Amino acid sequence: MLTLFLIVLAVIGLLVVMRREAGASATLLVLGVLGLVGLGLGAPVIGVLLLIGAAVTAVAGLPVLRRMWLTPRLFAMFKKVAPKVSDTERTALEAGTVSWDGELFSGKPQWSKLLDYADSGLTDDEQVFLDVQCAKAAGMCNAWDIARERADLPQELWDYLKKEGFFGMIIPKEYGGLGFSAKGQSMVLQKLAVNETLMVTVGVPNSLGPGELLLKYGTEEQKDHYLPRLSDGREIPCFGLTGPRAGSDATSLPDTGIVCKQMVDGKEVLGLRLNFEKRWITLAPIATVVGLAFRLFDPDNLLGEKEDRGITLALIPRDTHGMEIGRRHAPIGSPFLNGPIKGKDVFVPLSTIIGGEPMIGEGWRMLVECLSIGRCITLPSGATGTARYALGWSGGFTRIRRQFNVPVAEMEGVQEPLARMASMAYIAQATVYQTANLIDHGEKPAVPSAILKSQLTEFQRVLLSDAMDVHGGKAVTLGPRNYLGIGYSANPVAITVEGANIMTRNLMIFGQGAIRCHPYVLDELAAKDANDAKAFDKAFFGHIGLIFGNAARAFTLGFGLGKPAVPFSAPANVYAQDIARLSAGFGLCADAAMASLGSALKKREMLSARLGDVLSNLYLASMVLKQWEAGDKVEGEEALLHFSCRFLLQRAEQAFVEIFDNLPNRALGKTLKRIVMPTGRRWNKPHDDLARDIAKRVSTHSALRTHLLANTWDQNDGAQPNPLATYNALLIEYDRADALYRKLNKAYAKGELPKTALHPEQRVEAGLEKGLISDEDAQFMRDFEAQVLELLTVDDFAYDELASNKAKVIYHNAPIAGHQAPADPAHTTH
Repeated sequence: MLTLFLIVLAVIGLLVVMRREAGASATLLVLGVLGLVGLGLGAPVIGVLLLIGAAVTAVAGLPVLRRMWLTPRLFAMFKKVAPKVSDTERTALEAGTVSWDGELFSGKPQWSKLLDYADSGLTDDEQVFLDVQCAKAAGMCNAWDIARERADLPQELWDYLKKEGFFGMIIPKEYGGLGFSAKGQSMVLQKLAVNETLMVTVGVPNSLGPGELLLKYGTEEQKDHYLPRLSDGREIPCFGLTGPRAGSDATSLPDTGIVCKQMVDGKEVLGLRLNFEKRWITLAPIATVVGLAFRLFDPDNLLGEKEDRGITLALIPRDTHGMEIGRRHAPIGSPFLNGPIKGKDVFVPLSTIIGGEPMIGEGWRMLVECLSIGRCITLPSGATGTARYALGWSGGFTRIRRQFNVPVAEMEGVQEPLARMASMAYIAQATVYQTANLIDHGEKPAVPSAILKSQLTEFQRVLLSDAMDVHGGKAVTLGPRNYLGIGYSANPVAITVEGANIMTRNLMIFGQGAIRCHPYVLDELAAKDANDAKAFDKAFFGHIGLIFGNAARAFTLGFGLGKPAVPFSAPANVYAQDIARLSAGFGLCADAAMASLGSALKKREMLSARLGDVLSNLYLASMVLKQWEAGDKVEGEEALLHFSCRFLLQRAEQAFVEIFDNLPNRALGKTLKRIVMPTGRRWNKPHDDLARDIAKRVSTHSALRTHLLANTWDQNDGAQPNPLATYNALLIEYDRADALYRKLNKAYAKGELPKTALHPEQRVEAGLEKGLISDEDAQFMRDFEAQVLELLTVDDFAYDELASNKAKVIYHNAPIAGHQAPADPAHTTH
């Protein structure tokens, strides 16, 4: 009995030491004391075993002893098996900063660090711009007009965007820009997402492009010349990075610049001869200045002894001799201006290099550092704005669309996607806003940028599919009245650009985070490169302590023991505590995967993707809790919080299960499963009751719907009709209309109205005639039904209008009224 008691005490003591990462000394104390107790109280076997464990711990764990024999051997082994980090990988790893993503990697997230990023909200200037200028710009857009009739924004909209400084949001006021915060920039793009072409046109110059590169790296002369001109639209920028043979692998640029001398206006000028071919360059067809990435070589050593000078960036005026620019690609679903750029033997002076001669060869670092911020904002903000508009349209449509004498919003088959849409919009809004808040506090979130870009654009894919489903025929018939279909067809653009989601999920989130965000791996690699055994010893054994700590935390928290204190009250506290549990499990699995697979983990992309999925869902859930804690809560939001957190944590646990099932070392997978999920999975998909409650709120005039649609374009104050504003107005009046629907339908069912009164309008008139409703009610229903019918109506066109080449139209039957069938044999009537 004493032996069993000592074993139990030893296990408990070791778990406590491991959870606290108290180190070898504390372990030695627990084992030594219990071993002596065993010897003293008549349990010699367990006492000796415990003392042997204490001796092994002392020799292998105490720094003064292990550095004499163990550390040198481990260091030599590590140098043989550690993955080699290329220069480009190292640049990517060193770019940006680590904040909350690092806490999640640690396995013991300190929530106070996240909550310390206070949110000051938008400035007065940003809010006014959002309310006034953004509303006016949105009100000039009609998706059909832009996509099919002009393949461009209207000229008056272009003029307005330039006049009001939309292209200079990130440029400081001293250069004529708006000087907006990251949060302000994000909110603008969310509002402009009512039209995807408008959002992309404004977003790209404020993201990865010449403006941001000049701000961070440009010479003073370059800043003084270009930034004011970019701010007021005199210059329209584009940036040429990708090409036919360099897309996701942007470091393999085949485009070259050769340092040379050339006579210009009778003077010998030192410069670059560029040869390049770029594709998929947004705004290229109309750009006045082109940012260009290329590989620079100096074969004649005009700048020094080194020939390969690395990736370099330059800024080239449109009219530079030898550059071909102006043709267009046709992006799927959306006509935003995008096209190729080519150049053959294009000579430019050295002064065109962004940052001048000191920044030669620094192009990859410059791009990665800028991307860590731009990728957090532009596409994630566009996806979030799209989510909110799609939710607003869908909630309104499903309430006014009646089938079987009830709104389709009352059907559970429709309520399920509505609730999912509301949750994804809520998660996206919280995540993009709170990450922008981190940026405003000086962070450059490299790993979160990959999470946001891939996860939120995937949300957009699901959301738009759900929106198409609940709209039915309204959305699949294109025309000026269709506010959804063109955006839906353009969604693959967001999935593909700025790092395709397949690559981002499989290679970048965990692949970059495993080294960049891990508390010790980067230090271990640095110690290897510096051949510093002492630094390696500190990092490696700290790493060992973290592994044991995460195992103990995951295991005990799996049984509900030792739940961490979190700075949240109910209902958020249970989710914060479970994020901590899963964070410990994630840290353990990450280390197990790296240790068991080593450098081969790079090739195990599906496994890496699942580890990235865990991290992504924990990050998204954390941002939801941060937003909940910081925001003003409205009636019904608690249900959305529960739905969203359960949705994300269920996805995280599913990713864990797939990790356990697919680790090549099956014994390791089973062991990890027993440690991380000792009692099995904890989270199921959100309950149907939550879905019903949320769906009702987003499809009626409610505080939750108003909250989710805040700062969208929701007023009928533009040159173009605003369906969202019309839906909102109808929902305000819906209870009155619904009562009248019920009264008239009940009367019809009883035979009190003529059997021919099949349309709602007919029943209104029949009900008025029978005295069932008043004149006032009848007029109300006439107006209400007129607006409903307009929103349900789809467009139709002349028979040959959809054909861009009328000469190829086949008139199958008799000639269409007003048209004479051509005599050409190719137009034979069938």
